[in-house]
Amino acid sequence: MTTLPPAPQEGREPGTGASYDRAQASHLQRQVAEGFGNDAGRYDRARPTYPSDLVDRIIATSPGRDVLDVGCGTGISARLFQAAGCRVLGVDPDPRMAELARQGGTETEVARFEDWDPAGRTFDAVIAAQAWHWVDPVAGVAKAAAVLRPAGRLAVFWNAFDPPRDMREAFAGVFRRVLPDSAGGGLWDRPLLEAYRAGCGRLVGVIRQSGSFGEPEEWLSYWERPYTRNEWLDLVPTTGGFDQRPEAIQQELLEGLGAAVDAAGGSFTMSYATVAATAARLIA
Repeated sequence: MTTLPPAPQEGREPGTGASYDRAQASHLQRQVAEGFGNDAGRYDRARPTYPSDLVDRIIATSPGRDVLDVGCGTGISARLFQAAGCRVLGVDPDPRMAELARQGGTETEVARFEDWDPAGRTFDAVIAAQAWHWVDPVAGVAKAAAVLRPAGRLAVFWNAFDPPRDMREAFAGVFRRVLPDSAGGGLWDRPLLEAYRAGCGRLVGVIRQSGSFGEPEEWLSYWERPYTRNEWLDLVPTTGGFDQRPEAIQQELLEGLGAAVDAAGGSFTMSYATVAATAARLIA
């Protein structure tokens, strides 16, 4: 997720110490993955965007402008590529998310990517924004290779957040108080970029081992986004596993996080680093 990473038992992601061991992999944590559509409108409204320089770089290094967006959700990333002149097809397993993506102008088909039938269609780029951890990594890379045209680009990326140090400490304190047995508090102790890069590194290994791609690369983009108290509290419930907690715990977390932002003057600026694992499909 972009912000509050779930505790290990709730389905971990790159940046929370998860590995690609099938017994622990996020793509097996379906109860978390299926929770995002419970409030698809909030997800579309509150989730952060992705940097334009990354979008431009993906397009510039792809052989054309036909894009497949894996785990497209409500179409947040798809709309960026469409605005840059691409034709985008989305695939998402949640019909609620897919319907909102369609309403926003993205043609979307409902399926898990591993099971999706491309019906002979091929693409110049396969992207996944904040979603690849819900895909079986080995099957997903093989599927991407199968639908990419020669020299087509696979680009999988995540937003790693880094609030100001005082906010990070305050948020960690809220989690330790409300959920003393959760890993959530500890995950605020340091910037998560290196942990996300480690997750991308594991994916790079899968891409390399597939034998279908050229040498994978890591791309980084840095950007910032200001949050008011209300904007931050609108985002928090969209994070993985949040709605799996008891309602009273959810409310206590929101009250504590809101009080932390109030104490900082009612707003703060989040620093983001978007980290991508990417490679081009071999021509032969």
